[in-house]
Amino acid sequence: ILRFLDPDHKSHEGKKEEDPDYSYISTGFLSVILGIGTTWFIFFLRDFRHSSFFCNDGVRTSLHDFSVTLSVVAWTLVKELIFPHVETEGLKVPDEFEPTFACCDSSCKTFFPDDCEDQAEAAGTRSWLVDFGDLNGKGWVPIMAAGPAILAFVLVYLDNGITWHLINHKSHNLKHGEAYNYDLCLSGFFNFVNGILGLPWLVATTVPCIIHLNALAEKDRDGNFLEVQETRLTLFFSHLMVGLSILVLNVLKLLPLPVLYGVFLFMGLSSLPNIQFWQRFLMFFQQPSKYNKTVYVEHMEKKRVHLYTVLQICFFALVFLVQNIKAVAIIFPLMTLLCIPARLFFLPRFFEGWELLLLDGEDERIEEWMEAKEQSVRMYEESKNLTNMEASSDDDDDSN
Repeated sequence: ILRFLDPDHKSHEGKKEEDPDYSYISTGFLSVILGIGTTWFIFFLRDFRHSSFFCNDGVRTSLHDFSVTLSVVAWTLVKELIFPHVETEGLKVPDEFEPTFACCDSSCKTFFPDDCEDQAEAAGTRSWLVDFGDLNGKGWVPIMAAGPAILAFVLVYLDNGITWHLINHKSHNLKHGEAYNYDLCLSGFFNFVNGILGLPWLVATTVPCIIHLNALAEKDRDGNFLEVQETRLTLFFSHLMVGLSILVLNVLKLLPLPVLYGVFLFMGLSSLPNIQFWQRFLMFFQQPSKYNKTVYVEHMEKKRVHLYTVLQICFFALVFLVQNIKAVAIIFPLMTLLCIPARLFFLPRFFEGWELLLLDGEDERIEEWMEAKEQSVRMYEESKNLTNMEASSDDDDDSN
């Protein structure tokens, strides 16, 4: 959102030539206001869920459930009614439902308008199905594409795996069984279909999945999961509505892009409280006596917990840096994959096995460790008491 304030942002390209009165500062500030305002209003509406306002729980629940929709509509109206003269970047939606690759000629081997700047209009668009036999005279392309394809597969696999484990965490109290292999097979099949159509690959959207889980969950006031209404109908109808959105393309064009960025910002911020890394990051700024009562806080030294968080921040910064440098961005999936051997071989150089278990281990193993520790403490105390009793008995014998 803040990048709208950059005069070199892509949304400002060519605007000054088209309109001499165009001001990137006005557009940038309004875009920031729309984006952050959308995020704030969503949180504001969601807070009514456990408040005492309004006449019944049904109204409060409706405001909570439709907070995103209401915020998007409200801030779109703010843009259209209060600032109609300030131009902001809108959602790029094609006029017709067709492939967006425009061709310079009937062979469709060149892209309009980049490869034919002197041409007034495109000769047409590419066909729906990709011709895999047409390599444009470059027979080496399939071989060279194998490397990036492996990286893309790694990214898809890791993205799916991370999402699976976050959603199926024991604290969520899910009842239905897991289907990791089935889900991965479906992802591979649909990516194959998308490849035939020349569409982007299908990947697991971690944050929307967490938002969907939270929407179906019943929680207490502390945010702990009580139960989750496990159903496929919400996913079916939500994706059905996404498909039907092609019937209202003209309406979608009215949505300012900063408003949608505000929705994405909300999705990220709303998932932070449930992420252990974020909880440990906040510990840098909290009073030690006010730390959350977690197993690693109770059994580890505070400086050891902070060291683990610092190392995680370094890993995150490295991956973020690679992702945002275009020259090396293609190896981003490899950097994500390298986090696994870093956890297996690098971190054990700094931490004991039991410390890593408490920090990122599975709940079942942590419970086993806790039980073993308690049993060890009991055995030590019993042994100590027995020793004290024997020493006391010896003292009595000596006195006699």
